[in-house]
Order: sequence, then structure tokens, then C-alpha cells
Amino acid sequence: MRWLQLSPEISYNPNYSPLEMAAARQHRGSGFDVPGAVHSVTTPRLNKDMQSDAKLAIIMVGLPARGKSYIVKKLRRYLNWLQYETKVFNVGNLRRECESEHDQTANFFDPDNAELKKIRDKLASDVLENLIKWLSEGGRVAIHDATNSTIERRAMLLRRLRSEPQIRVLLLESLCTDSQILERNFRLKLLGPDYRNRPAQEALADFKSRVANYEKAYQPIGEWEEERDIQYCKLINVGKKVIACNISGYLSGQCVFYLMNFNLAERQIFLTRHGQSEDNVVGRIGGDAELSPKGRKYAEALAKFIKEQRVQFALDLVQEQHEREEIWKSKGLEPLEKEDGSRTPEEIMKAKAASICNSQFTIWTSMLKRAMSTAAYFDPDEYDIKHIRFLNEINASICEGMTYEEIASVYPDEYSMRKQNKLFYRYPGIGGESYMDVIHRTQSMIIELERMSQSCLIITHRVVMRILLGYLTDMSREEMPHMDVPMHTVFEVRPKPYGNEILKWRYDETLDRFVQEH
Repeated sequence: MRWLQLSPEISYNPNYSPLEMAAARQHRGSGFDVPGAVHSVTTPRLNKDMQSDAKLAIIMVGLPARGKSYIVKKLRRYLNWLQYETKVFNVGNLRRECESEHDQTANFFDPDNAELKKIRDKLASDVLENLIKWLSEGGRVAIHDATNSTIERRAMLLRRLRSEPQIRVLLLESLCTDSQILERNFRLKLLGPDYRNRPAQEALADFKSRVANYEKAYQPIGEWEEERDIQYCKLINVGKKVIACNISGYLSGQCVFYLMNFNLAERQIFLTRHGQSEDNVVGRIGGDAELSPKGRKYAEALAKFIKEQRVQFALDLVQEQHEREEIWKSKGLEPLEKEDGSRTPEEIMKAKAASICNSQFTIWTSMLKRAMSTAAYFDPDEYDIKHIRFLNEINASICEGMTYEEIASVYPDEYSMRKQNKLFYRYPGIGGESYMDVIHRTQSMIIELERMSQSCLIITHRVVMRILLGYLTDMSREEMPHMDVPMHTVFEVRPKPYGNEILKWRYDETLDRFVQEH
């Protein structure tokens, strides 16, 4: 078998041409890289950037008001939470910076105007250069946020990226066929920077004219990309339908999996630590202690509070929808919802509120006694209650059951290392975990939170609370491990098209009720 031999290793050469670099890349890994969980072995001859999936550039595609910016913000937040440094590069922002130089009305987007087309392509290219520069300086995922609605534009971007062999490219197209979603998106644009100071009817007409200009030249992703083996993903109606083609590479796969699991439902996500435990009283970490008398009092108050907030949320949501319709009417626009002439507005609002209030509500707790006991006052016939091991507190291994003072005394080096880098520090011993380990085990919880349309309450522990809230509030990696999550405090997250609203309540034991903090 001497005739069959492994090909010689190819060492890194900074003078490689792009084609030689691509050949050398095939001798490296596929880029499977999970921060805090995977460590790639490198040598002086093998450069980490030679991995074929070391960097990812996502090129957005789609007409205006199809939810691209919404998708981009969520994807950036998710990837940053997984500790893949991600940044969005928006062409529209650069265009607005040059507002004094160019007409910003619908005429600017006329596909038949060759001069203006050159300007639009130049803006897209300039943004791409900034994107490539940022990736070369250490970024992992960069998103080119623009319409990129023609094959010619996408080919121009892909030609430039082909000379950067360490960057894999994913095309991501957002399509919308739901007329009600489209009309709502059009009206949301009236509140944006392009139309904020213009009369509503004039602004809406101009924006629809802009969209019509794009539609003249729009070429959706399809055969051209498939013939060239370009990986792409299409999202139709914000994830109701997903088409993925030629997806390869770990990062691309993570993106597509996430994008398959979110929706636009209005809901509440409550998060709280368990009630005070016997170990909390004496300052011991970990363990599986029962609730203290104060903890049991909190658990009882929590059940009453959540029931009250479900009713209040239903009333708030219906009132918001009613006020929004009144705003459109005051601006001379037709209401988005068809009016029911057989009932009064008050009757319609009450019926909607009752429907929202009586919808399914889920409760998740960890499998530790103190968390399960905190859910003991919720009626299982009224609530869908699940105990989930993924929500257990961080495993401190040899430090379980100790106070922080004892850890500092018995394991001073470990105590010091943890203070220096809480995110990546892993407790020594069998089963010991780091914050990064907890991020990876709660990843499925985040996906489920994005997928489900019903409201929920999560009863968990301090580290898990920080990690889940870190995702929901878009907190940086530096801030998240130090986030203040006091005991007997409830955080409420309300997902919105423009981001998440955060409300916070503290339980006042003397008053036996929750007080909202601002």
C-alpha cells in the first residue's frame, strides 16, 4: 500500500495566494469552536485563522420592512451571549450620515437611476470593508445589514469576500407574505429616523414608493446561489417557514437552528431566584437545602403576585393596542384591526383581555428542593409546571456547602482565580462548572423561550439568573457575571419588536407585597 499515502502537511505561509490558502484550509478543522468548552491545538506551523469556519460574515437580503433589523438584533444578541463576538454593520446608518450629500426620499432608491445606483453600491462596499477590517481585528461574526436585493449586488459583495479565505459567508433572506404584518411594519417605519418629522400620510406614501422601487429590481435568493454552492437561509414570515440550503460549518448551523425557533407573540417572561433557603441564612453556596420560614412566605406571596400580574398584563396589552389604533386614526390612517360593529369598544377590550389572561402559563423550576418548593403554591391544574435539571445552580464541586470566607481560607488560589475571571473560571473537582459551562447547558432553555408563545415564570438560582437575564437584557460579557440579582426579587421581561422591556419588583416582607423598582 505504499502507493497510497497521506498528503504532506501544508504549513502556513503568509505569502499564500487566496487559492493556495483555500487548499491549505482543507487540512484544518471545520471550525468547531465552542468558547469555554473546546480548545484547538495549534503549532507554529498551523495558524488558527486557517480554520475554514474561523469567521462568519452574514449578508442580509430582503425588501424594506421585512423584519431584517429585528432578526439581526436578535441574532447578534444570541451569538454574543454564546461568547462569539458579533457586530452589525448597517448600510442605512451610513446612508443617513451622508444625508446632506444625497436625496433621501424614495427617488434615491430608483433602480433605473445609474448614478444613484453607483452611490448605493459604494455605500454597501464601504460598509463591507469596515466589516472585514473588524473581523480581521478579532471579531467572530459580522452582519452586513442592507437590502442586497439584486444578484449583481450580492455578487459584488461575494467577490470581495472571496479574497478573505478565513471568512465563511452565509446569505440570510427575510421574506414576508402576511399583509397585516407588512402594514404594521410599514407604520413602524414612520417612527424611525427617515420619517420621524414628516406627516404620517406623506411619510407612508414615500416609504411605500421606496419599497416599490426595490420591488422593480428585486431578485430573491435561489438558483444563482445554488449553482455556486453558496450557503443560504430564507426566513418566511419571521420564522413561520424556514428554507436552508448547503449549510456547512458550526457557526452557520448555530444561526439557522436559532432562527427556526422564534416568534412575535406578546408575552411575559418572569425570572426569580428561589425563596431564601436554610443554607442562604448561613451563607453557604450550593447544596440542596429546604426553604427557610422567610423563603416559604416569599413562595406564597409569589403565587399571588403572578396571578395579579397576568391580569394586569392582559389589561395593559389591550390598552396599548387600543391606543395604537387611536394614534393611527389621529394621523388620518385606517385602523389595522377591523372594527366589530356589533360590540362596543369596551366589550371588545374586555373579551380580548379575558382571552389573554386565560391563555396557558408555564412554570419552570430547577430540580433542587429550594426551587421546587418555591413553586409549591401554584395550582398544577392552572399552571403547566416543569422541573428542569438544566436550571440547577452552578456546580461548585469541592466548594459545595462552603461559605465564600471558607473558600478564601481553604482554597486561596482558587478564590483569587475566580475573582479575576468569573466567566471562564471552573470550580475544581468532579462535576465542577464555570459560567461558560452553565451558558452551554442553558442554551436549550433560551431556544425554548424563543420558540414558545405562552408566558412563563422561571424559578432558578443566582448564576443561572445572571446568565438568562444576560441574554434577555443584552448584557456584555464583562457585566453579566457581576449582575445584581437579589433574593426575593422578580424580573419581568416583555419581548417587543424593538427589544425587550424590563420591569423589576422587590418583595417587601413587612408589607407582604411586591413593590416595583425604577
